[in-house]
Parts: sequence; C-alpha cells; structure tokens
Amino acid sequence: MKRRSVLSLAALSGVSAVLGACSSTSEQNGGGGGSAFTNRLRVPPLAKPETGTDGVKTFALTLQAGGRSEFLAGKTTDTWGINGAYLGPTVRASRGDKVRMKVTNRLAETSTLHWHGMRLPAKMDGGPHQMIEPGATWTPEWTIDQPGMTSWFHPHLHEKTAMHVYRGLAGLFLIDDPDGPELPHEYGVDDVPLIIQDKKFSGDGQLDTFRVDGGTFGMLGDTILVNGTYDPFLDVKTELVRFRLLNASNARVYRVGFADNRQFHVVGNDAGPLEKPAAVDRVKISPGERYEIVVRFAPGETVVMDSKGEDRQKANDIEEDDFRLLKIVAAAKPAPSRALPATLGGTATVAPPAGVRVRTFSLSGSEINDKDMDMNRIDEVVPAGALEIWELDNTTYAHNFHIHEVAFRVLDVNGAPPPAYQAGPKDTVFVPKKAKVRLAVQFGGFTDPVSPYMFHCHILRHEDKGMMGQFVVVEPGTEAKVPLVLAGGHHHG
Repeated sequence: MKRRSVLSLAALSGVSAVLGACSSTSEQNGGGGGSAFTNRLRVPPLAKPETGTDGVKTFALTLQAGGRSEFLAGKTTDTWGINGAYLGPTVRASRGDKVRMKVTNRLAETSTLHWHGMRLPAKMDGGPHQMIEPGATWTPEWTIDQPGMTSWFHPHLHEKTAMHVYRGLAGLFLIDDPDGPELPHEYGVDDVPLIIQDKKFSGDGQLDTFRVDGGTFGMLGDTILVNGTYDPFLDVKTELVRFRLLNASNARVYRVGFADNRQFHVVGNDAGPLEKPAAVDRVKISPGERYEIVVRFAPGETVVMDSKGEDRQKANDIEEDDFRLLKIVAAAKPAPSRALPATLGGTATVAPPAGVRVRTFSLSGSEINDKDMDMNRIDEVVPAGALEIWELDNTTYAHNFHIHEVAFRVLDVNGAPPPAYQAGPKDTVFVPKKAKVRLAVQFGGFTDPVSPYMFHCHILRHEDKGMMGQFVVVEPGTEAKVPLVLAGGHHHG
C-alpha cells in the first residue's frame, strides 16, 4: 500500500453540529482553485447504549428539527438532526448483540428510520410502513447476526425521503465481528467514518432545497460536507488508517481517491469483508453505498482526498464533478500499525447453480417494470433462504438499486464482471444508463407474508417519485398462498 491521506468527513453529531467555517470553495469541473481546509473534521460521537438485565443494548435516537449549524463561516444554517443539530451519533454493536432502538420523533411531521444494510425482520426494518407519528416512539429490536460491516440509518418515508435526508437525518451503524479480520478499529483515531454529502447553500447560509424534489436526479449540490464539516482537515497519528466511506448524498456519484493518485486498499463492501484486500487508486460510490478502505501514510506528509468525475459520455449521464474532499496531515512519527492481513475472511463470488429463479426488473425514468410504487401491492414473493438471480435492465439514465435485508454479489455489468473492489457482499449497486446488471441475491430467513421489504432506486428523487417495489419473504412452499394486495392500507408491519 502506498502512503496517502484520506478525505476528511466531518461527521457532525451530538449537541451542536456546528462546523467551523471556511471561506474557500470546492474544486469543480477541473477548476483547480483549491480549498483552504481550515475546519477540523468532526467525527460523530458514539451512541452510548443502556444495557438491561436481559442483556439487550438499548440505543435512544431522537429525530429533531430546530438545529442551528454553522457550516459556512459566520452563517447559521437551519438543520435537522438525530440527538443533535445535524446528522446523528454512530451506533456501534457486535455480532451476537441483541439491540433495541428507541426512536422518538420530535419533528412536526411523520417520519421513519430505516436500518440500511441490516439483516432483520421486516417489521423492524423502518421502511415506509413503519411510520413514526410526531411525538411517538418506535422500538424495534433484533439480534445482530451478520458479518462486520458499515451500515447506516436514515428516514424512508414514502415520497419524502429526499427532503428528510437532505435536511440532516442520517447516521452510521457499525457492526464489529469478533471473528472478523484484524483491521484498524480505534474509532476516530485509525478507524474514521467519512459521511460524504453534497449541498447547495443560499446567500444567507441556508440549505437551498429548490432542486431536492425537482429535475431528473434531484439535488446535485456544489458544496461538499464530510461528517457535516465544510472544508475539513484530519490529523492522523498511525501508519495505517481505515476509512469508512458512506455516500449519503441524495443523488451525486463520487470517484474517491487522492490528489497524488496513490494506491490504497478496499477491504469491505456494503455488507461485509472482501476475500482479500483489493488495490485501487479510485473507488466509485453511488448514493447509499459504503466502502471500507485502508490507507498508508508516510511520516509528516500531507495529502488531499478528492473525487474525480468521469466523462459523461463514457458510462454515465449524472453529473460527476471534481471535488476536493479532505486534507489529511500525518504525524511526524506515526504509531506503527499491524500489517494489513492477506485474507479478510470474505468469500469469492461464485456463479449460482443452474436452475435458480431469475427475476427481471426493467428500470425506466422513475418506474420499475412499468409500475410506480403502491404501498398496498406486493410485487414479488420470495421463499426464505432463496438464492436468486435478479437481472436489472436499465432502459434510461443512471440509477442505482438497493434491496432491503439481503446481501448480493454483482455477477456482471453489461456482461463483464465487476472490478475486484466491488466483488464483496453488497446491498446497493450503481446501474449506468442503458446498462444490464445481474445480481446473485441471497435472501434471509425472516418470514412474514404481510410485512414487506423494499427494493428501489437509491437516488432519492427517483425513490420518492415511485421507483420502488415491495417483496415479502415467506416459508418455502407457501408462495402461492400469499395475497398480493395488503389489507388495511399503509400500516402493515
């Protein structure tokens, strides 16, 4: 691994998501006017659970408006947050833990909180059916049983997800696996989250929301926040640093790397570790995706983590501008780090056996299989534990595709296997314009014929316009007995 620095995401959490200000602007479209990087990257605090006599870890999360955040120097921004002014705390738990999430809605409107990437019963998923009314508290609980990974949580209210996330409702959920690979793990020191979001600000420093619900893709901002920090820098004190990259933007796609084009290693995808570290100089990350990367730094060096856009004619039609994300400053005498393991415990992608069920999904402008989302319609019925191939046929501009409560492998994109760094378990995949993508999807064992999971485009404008479907997981052999219309409207689950 070559030494380099990483992008600093100032994850803002806690009481005041206030971010110190900086007067410089993001580099866009190759403009090259660099940033001053005057604000220390904020790292979201770890949520402190209460552990009861039953051993259950209870995390209290409160959705709240009325936040006052200083992102830009001398200007105050009205924001929403979870347990604070903007963004939320990081929830961290271990495989085998039983967790209870005490989610209280202090907003003036209904919302939800979805555990993106979590393997759990549909009633606990936090999708559009698990609505939390103003003043109410929702208390899902489940036992964590999945590999170590970087997950996150965000609202998933039907037709309003984009605005709730854009205003600041999101946070990280990290799972540790005692039997997982030995990687840097001291939170905020050599294990650093980077929540990347693009925003647009008005002249007085308020969030510009005009495009959140408009245009082809919705919000494509010109200003980057990392962990809620504008123009951030990060001091690192160890030779190796693990960065957990989350694209929490509404629509923007990034290609994250370093200004000096150094090599680094991807060690984990959305849903768990790779088979072995994958050497890269860029990772492409679309909304909702996560990558865990490990970067080596030389004593005393300074490096900028950045994002480089692709030629729109090559593989995409969504804007991929150039941005400088984070300045990383290495200590003069960094503490030694354990060598990156040669193997990570993940498994290689294998082709599904002949005869597995194949489902085909046509993606158009904002529909899946020519249908808009209907809260009362079940689109697919899946037997528990099934391994299936899902074929995505994108007939139009760029999308990405997220499936709740599964881990899948990308078999191929337009017939070609994905790059090595995308070969691990995932739950969200970028689908270029006019592309065909095949996924090997492994479903879980939680069954419920009346509480659906979602599959949808994670470009939030598309999701809100109706680019979403529903599936239920049932006992094998009972698929034909499942009604495809939910009784009782929107409150099932």
